[in-house]
Amino acid sequence: MNIGILGLGTVGGGVVNVLNKNQNEIARRSGASIQVTHAAVRDISQDRICPTDNLELTQDPFAVVNNTDIAIVLELMGGTGLAKELVEAALKNGKHVITANKALIATHGNELLALAKDNNVHLLFEAAVAGGIPILKSLEQGLSANKIEMLAGIINGTGNFILTEMRDKGRDFADVLKEAQALGYAEADPTFDVEGIDAAHKLAILASIAFGCELQFDKVSTEGISKIEGEDVVFATELGYSIKHLGIAKQTDGKIQMRVHPTLIPKTRLLANVDGVMNAVLVKGNAVGPTLYYGAGAGDEATASAVIADLVDIIKGTVSNDILGWQSFEAMPHQAVDDIESIFYLRLLASDKPGVLADITSILAEHNISVEAVIQKQIDAQNNAHIAIITNSVKTGEMNAAVDKIQKNDFIQETVKIIHVETLD
Repeated sequence: MNIGILGLGTVGGGVVNVLNKNQNEIARRSGASIQVTHAAVRDISQDRICPTDNLELTQDPFAVVNNTDIAIVLELMGGTGLAKELVEAALKNGKHVITANKALIATHGNELLALAKDNNVHLLFEAAVAGGIPILKSLEQGLSANKIEMLAGIINGTGNFILTEMRDKGRDFADVLKEAQALGYAEADPTFDVEGIDAAHKLAILASIAFGCELQFDKVSTEGISKIEGEDVVFATELGYSIKHLGIAKQTDGKIQMRVHPTLIPKTRLLANVDGVMNAVLVKGNAVGPTLYYGAGAGDEATASAVIADLVDIIKGTVSNDILGWQSFEAMPHQAVDDIESIFYLRLLASDKPGVLADITSILAEHNISVEAVIQKQIDAQNNAHIAIITNSVKTGEMNAAVDKIQKNDFIQETVKIIHVETLD
């Protein structure tokens, strides 16, 4: 079985290394001798993390997808421009394609999956979500007897590293981000990671498989972690929570909600204790109940593990003949953001004088919002205080309306901070 790789960087090199290291085990499980024979690279002279003696290298990626001797193409170059053209060409040439490209699948997956079906080949992408964690196969196969009610995941290691350092070492966001960039966890432009776009790509894929609906990245409500401050981390800890950047998808009353945002989680939950660059996904099925999947969300050999798992599935013929078999492509309506119910954490900087807290709770009460917990701390000589509040469960629209009214009062000294709280029950 001849394999061609598009991109021989971290993941592509990892695939070659894992195939070499575990060739006997992989051959036993797949029943075939797998050979990477060709690889497309940007610069042939560049040093690689893997041996290339038995590879034919080219700087023309179309030479790989048009090669009649290649049965399966691994798209490991990233991006949504040239990568899309190459995947389309490979599928039209009757080649199976495996990709780790979450942005490509989240934004163009519907049309590419349809193209694969039309050409009687497979497009698989286990490595596109949560690195080495086999979460897509778990949803598609292991949990196939269940109606998935919800899933919540820490699916971006960069953001999780930053929040962990802020909590454990009292550091601020900007300081930890610089370290994350120095360590290679974050790109020079970290927007995709810290503003939630990377997690939103992955959540769209997870929700599609979990709920049997089209990939709808544009329907994911997305908020990053760049506005999380040390005060929020301290208050969350005192209130018994940990702040995590979660991707959450739920199906309620025939409607789907998909959202990525900072979230307070009770410290007693397993998900709250997933730290550093690790990933984890909590899935709740109506038969099995809650299940948790934990592991490395990135890295050369971890991601290569997921790529090769797809490769073995294709070789063994364990993939459905109907590439869309796990998707009914139902037109499921999305729940409006204002209608999503949640518990909320509020942090306010307010003048510390009599009646302020009463005024705040009175405005909340006007919107049927009760206070479950409150902490108040005087912070400066100007007699200003930070007030942290945990509310009851309320619709997001009501919460926003109440905060807008609170914000207009003269005793409020800065923008009110709002963060979702999830109990994950």
